[in-house]
Amino acid sequence: QVQLVESGGGLVQAGGSLRLSCAASGSIFSINNMGWYRQGPGLQRDVVASITAAVNTNYADSVKGRFTISRDNANNTLYLQMTSLKPEDTGVYYCRRWGVVGGRWLDYWGQGTQVTVSS
Repeated sequence: QVQLVESGGGLVQAGGSLRLSCAASGSIFSINNMGWYRQGPGLQRDVVASITAAVNTNYADSVKGRFTISRDNANNTLYLQMTSLKPEDTGVYYCRRWGVVGGRWLDYWGQGTQVTVSS
């Protein structure tokens, strides 16, 4: 069982910065698709940024140029550096790790960390 724990959220003024971290524990196997999702007022979790085993990155249009996703494989940690934050970035940010391993679909989520951006 893989456990993902997010940290680094908080309250910040518009234009500020935050760095989110997602630490993984347990047997991660070769589950190397990782990403950050945001749950806003609509309660739907939408992808913010993702990174593959090949370190290919993808970003939601709304955060391109402002957010950077990265991973530290040695420490099993995923990061999301957020700059130039806007009120629309507010939400609960979840770390996700997923993939097909040994013919099985594996999908793990953290508990989330709150990010609130004030005007």
